[in-house]
Amino acid sequence: MSEDFKKSTANLKKAVPLMMKNHVAATPANYALWYTYVDNAIPNLNHELDTVLENYGILPPASSKQLYDSYIASRSETDMNELRANIEILINEVASSMTDTLSDTSQFSELIDKSFSSLERVETESVSIEEVMGIVRQLVSESREIRHSTKFLNSQLSTASDEIHKLKSQLAEVQKDALFDSMTSIYNRRAFDADLQTLCRAQQNLSLILLDIDHFKSYNDNYGHLFGDTVIKGIARRLQLSCREGITAYRFGGEEFALIVPNKSLRIARQFAESLRRAIEKLSIKDRKTSQQVGNITASFGVSEFLPGDTPDALIERADGLLYEAKQLGRNRVMPL
Repeated sequence: MSEDFKKSTANLKKAVPLMMKNHVAATPANYALWYTYVDNAIPNLNHELDTVLENYGILPPASSKQLYDSYIASRSETDMNELRANIEILINEVASSMTDTLSDTSQFSELIDKSFSSLERVETESVSIEEVMGIVRQLVSESREIRHSTKFLNSQLSTASDEIHKLKSQLAEVQKDALFDSMTSIYNRRAFDADLQTLCRAQQNLSLILLDIDHFKSYNDNYGHLFGDTVIKGIARRLQLSCREGITAYRFGGEEFALIVPNKSLRIARQFAESLRRAIEKLSIKDRKTSQQVGNITASFGVSEFLPGDTPDALIERADGLLYEAKQLGRNRVMPL
């Protein structure tokens, strides 16, 4: 038995039980991650994975995929690069065909003008039948060429349409696997749903914070949607910088965010939410149109704690109810009191 085989078997026996213990789905990517972990081939990977386990007690799906993408394979990035390259090639081919066809069309137009000019001489000058037939033959020949050229372009455009359809499907698949919100670069709703589902199923202690930007519609109405986007990005950045001890921020949807706080009671999570509220309150964002600094940006918070037997929906519903209460009581506050 070779040393490589013995080593692989030993790593298999270590990796699989660890995956089961930490509620990790038995996918090829996850197995590759845990095989590398038990093999201790990448110390930085082991350190990051251990930190997640220490904070959460298990490995949430979003963290698992991020570690895989960072240390084992950057498949999503590779797929996106391949898609971009394919699109560039496609555009160049169609552009080239269109340029050629336009050039051929222009030349044909010039030939027609020249031929008609020559044919007009029939009425004023004694032009032989051979010359007339020569002009006609040239027109017929050139018309065949232009017909061939436009037919080729139509074929290219048809092929391009089919290719674009395929590329759109591929892009949809890549985006489906994406963990991060494209605007803010923090985890997206898909990552949040997967993580919360896994943590609740494993009955892990955690608290959930939901926050919603106050009077967000007024920013869009008064300053424009680009400014509204800047507000969302600014708050996401502030949340990201504030996260510690395994706390993870997600864009929940629109102007609403969520934070999963592992192994912390409602009281501690509420204190953390209060610190976030104060940090957001200090934000000042520049309106690029007027160069004016816009302050008084606030958010309302609802905090709930996982109870034995909770479903993700139940946990979210309690936090959302408290967030609504915070809005009703005047905004810019954390509930429960």
